[in-house]
Amino acid sequence: MTVSKNAKAHESAHLHVAGEATFVDDIAPAQGTLHAALYLSEHAHARIVSIDVADVLASPGVHAVITADDIKGENHCGPILHDDPILADDLVQYVGQPVFAVIADSQLLARKAVKSARVEIEPLDAVFDVQQADEQHSWVLPPMHLQQGDTGSVLASTEQTLSGAFSVGGQEHFYLEGQIAHVAPKEDGCLHLWCSTQHPTEMQHLVAQCLQRDASQILVEMRRMGGGFGGKESQSALICCVAAIAADKLQRPVRLRLDRDDDMQLTGKRHGFDYQYQVAFNAAGKLQALQLKMLINSGYSADLSGPVATRAICHVDNAYQIEAVDVRAHCCKTNTQSNTAFRGFGGPQGAFATEYILDNIARETAQDALDVRKLNFYPQQGGQTPYGQPVEDNVIHQLVEQLEQSSDYRARREQIDQFNAGSSIIKKGLALTPVKFGISFNVVHYNQAGALVHVYTDGSVLVNHGGTEMGQGLHTKVAQVVSQELGIDLKRVRATATDTSKVANTSATAASTGSDLNGKAAQDAARQIKTRLIDFLSSKFAVSPASIRFEQNRVRADGFEWSFEEVIHLAYQARVQLWSDGFYKTPDLHWDKDKLRGSPFYYFAYGAVVSEVAVDTLTGEFKLLAADLLHDAGNSINPAIDKGQVEGAFIQGMGWLTSEQLCWDDSGRLSTHAPSTYKIPAVSDCPARFKVELFENQNVKDTILRSKAVGEPPLLLGFSVFFAIRDAIASVAGHTINPPLNAPATPESILKALEACRG
Repeated sequence: MTVSKNAKAHESAHLHVAGEATFVDDIAPAQGTLHAALYLSEHAHARIVSIDVADVLASPGVHAVITADDIKGENHCGPILHDDPILADDLVQYVGQPVFAVIADSQLLARKAVKSARVEIEPLDAVFDVQQADEQHSWVLPPMHLQQGDTGSVLASTEQTLSGAFSVGGQEHFYLEGQIAHVAPKEDGCLHLWCSTQHPTEMQHLVAQCLQRDASQILVEMRRMGGGFGGKESQSALICCVAAIAADKLQRPVRLRLDRDDDMQLTGKRHGFDYQYQVAFNAAGKLQALQLKMLINSGYSADLSGPVATRAICHVDNAYQIEAVDVRAHCCKTNTQSNTAFRGFGGPQGAFATEYILDNIARETAQDALDVRKLNFYPQQGGQTPYGQPVEDNVIHQLVEQLEQSSDYRARREQIDQFNAGSSIIKKGLALTPVKFGISFNVVHYNQAGALVHVYTDGSVLVNHGGTEMGQGLHTKVAQVVSQELGIDLKRVRATATDTSKVANTSATAASTGSDLNGKAAQDAARQIKTRLIDFLSSKFAVSPASIRFEQNRVRADGFEWSFEEVIHLAYQARVQLWSDGFYKTPDLHWDKDKLRGSPFYYFAYGAVVSEVAVDTLTGEFKLLAADLLHDAGNSINPAIDKGQVEGAFIQGMGWLTSEQLCWDDSGRLSTHAPSTYKIPAVSDCPARFKVELFENQNVKDTILRSKAVGEPPLLLGFSVFFAIRDAIASVAGHTINPPLNAPATPESILKALEACRG
């Protein structure tokens, strides 16, 4: 699919290139601004006996120490449960938990002063392993269970069964811009917060709660983030609250910015999963029953583990029809960082399980894994998920067929088999994996958005909406929607900072809903203005409303033609309202969270990828040689931005499953807490052949311009790299053994799997 005229540049691209884009840390400090630093617990689980901060207060430049006692309201910042303290009071539950904050004239002075504190603790037993936590029934939430059909009977009556266990690790968000908040006190007890967050409204509510203020007294502003990936949905709250408490107490502006080490020690990650499964299948490889237990490492508090587990359960099916399903999810409590939202929000972990199982079934039945996957696809019509939602617009058959042909999958499979037969050290692998991903928040009331559109008398337009810009191009797409609705050039439309005083009660920019929700709300606002202009012109010039067209910066109707600016000027003189608010709520959603039944998603996005790798069997290192991606973005609003999202998500997914390994030592301290020890993919990890195309499709649902979300779904395309590595490993045993490879597939893990296959 060629890039169309709608492929506009990111609205901040010129500012990013010139270094002029303003992030929170670029805001010039007001006179008297103070800086905060946090004292982080050095123990995974302990009772605080005493805190001596006398030397801290005596340190140069120190103005105050903020403890839990300084919190006027509730000492918690959990998004759902009240189990996530802002500052530890009598108990610490992981290494890196904030205990108190030091406020000083500079960040350096604050960080130095923190080190002079003396904290006496009483150590308590700590749990780091999810298996141990599950055995002790140590859960942050009650277990979840989805059942469809009688899996027990099918398993008992089927000769072909398979069981086993495997795991996938967590993942650090590694946003370029770390957690940061800048808070300025205003008159009458009000506060102005600038913070790097995906959820300004939640920050507003939590700050108001901890200060015992009305939400109307708290203004949160966010122009852009240097990346979020889910790590700034709920976990920006602690940073905002501490800075706000200090600013309110001292009546001075306060800035709190974490350095990378502290950020990684303090904040939660993608949830790691341990899987235990048993499946039944026939000789052709058709999956007949699936029993799956997922042990989820939630960390020490609930955070967003509940909805993450729900989405994982709802994505176990991925693109496959499974008649009998029994899936359990246990959110295990461990003394580690409280894990949180991450791009895909549990969906990748759920889908990964079934992909792994089908990969095993392919070797058990001596077939190409692609054939087993295709056999198990949902039917083109009439499919229904285990949780009861019809699968409409199932394009996975056509999409995979197109990719199979365009990537020369069959010919490359033969070439790789021939290569491996003649190569004893380097082994190649190939895998094609599909994606079906549900779009919407799985909490129904979050699926709403608002927007404001102002048309000024010179014909320029300003749009404000509740979504946040984190580099994904949301502001660009929303501005494109408004410019198309009003028939004017995109350069005449400006999107402004997300601001809780302009659009209230917003949902997080998450679940890939940013464009769907905010684009529709902005379109609604612009359409109301256009309708008023049509009514005005129709009345004033006695023309048919149906004849009035807004296009190419002109307005035409029954022999009349004006510039857009002329129409706006005439309307202003006639006192026509030239601004409007817009609102949108996603239709057709319903969900029973107790029964895990309903239609939690408005639609599904699809995709597939072919990955080819080379594995060095002596070192365990691998190289991604080629990747052919085909992704369903519906009628793409901006193909250039969408392709960039697909590329980035694929590489991020690959990193999660290969190089990004989180390690804790025996005391519960995260040892991979810096770029030197935590390995995200680099430019050199991109394949020489990197072909990304958008599948030509129109969303059957009435989404914004019939597009589909493209933020999270393509992360699951990274699966293919892992399974291509597994394919290469299996070749040393003639593809007769299922390599016991867990994710991430680090060189050490690859070598262990190779040893098992050779044995």
